Amino acid sequence: MSGAVHHHDWQRRVDSAAWAGVAAELDEFGGALLPALLSPAEAAELRGRYDDDAQFRSTIDMSRYRFGRGEYRYFDRPLPEPVEQLKHALYPRLLPIARDWWSRLGREAPWPDSLDEWLAACHTAGQTRSTAILLRYGPGDWNALHRDLYGDMIFPLQVVIGLNEPGIDHTGGEFLLLEQRPRAQSRGTSTTVPFCHGFVFTTRERPVRSARGWSAAPVRHGVSTVRSGERFTLGLVFHDAT
Repeated sequence: MSGAVHHHDWQRRVDSAAWAGVAAELDEFGGALLPALLSPAEAAELRGRYDDDAQFRSTIDMSRYRFGRGEYRYFDRPLPEPVEQLKHALYPRLLPIARDWWSRLGREAPWPDSLDEWLAACHTAGQTRSTAILLRYGPGDWNALHRDLYGDMIFPLQVVIGLNEPGIDHTGGEFLLLEQRPRAQSRGTSTTVPFCHGFVFTTRERPVRSARGWSAAPVRHGVSTVRSGERFTLGLVFHDAT
């Protein structure tokens, strides 16, 4: 189980991605598939935590807030080992992409070299609450197009990991991105996230070429309607919440 996995093993999983290709896909589409970041046993262990109230700081009924239909829970600290380790392994891989995007947009990149330093800056700004999310969807559930911002301190990339098997444990429930293009109609993409694999995507926007160089194209994400079964995912956001 996950307790026997060493730090370098988590890093090895993350490093196994073809990161130049991931960066290129993010540039083109605002999202890119990652390799398997969890084992099936680790995914099952995370799914099994869902009904343990002591693990979570809050629970969101999406229907109540008109966010869609279904439910998700924010992990409380201390985070489960796979969540903590993957966030720390992913951050240094995502950081150069984030800095490059901000450079193109003529913005100063605020993110330090380590995740701990960045989260400390979030906490100083009043964003102190954990944003790691465990999501559960049943038949007819869906997630409206949105952005996970949580405050002024924002890391521009986040990762979702599939915790069960598409086509076997559930049908439907594709991951959706909707990009608002400058002076053009919006573009949508749909991705089936494979079991245990990650999908990295833009939190708020991505740089696109424009007549004056680069501009920011707003992007929202969501989940299509689950047709049958149950869909579990893990969401890793790299900034904390107010």
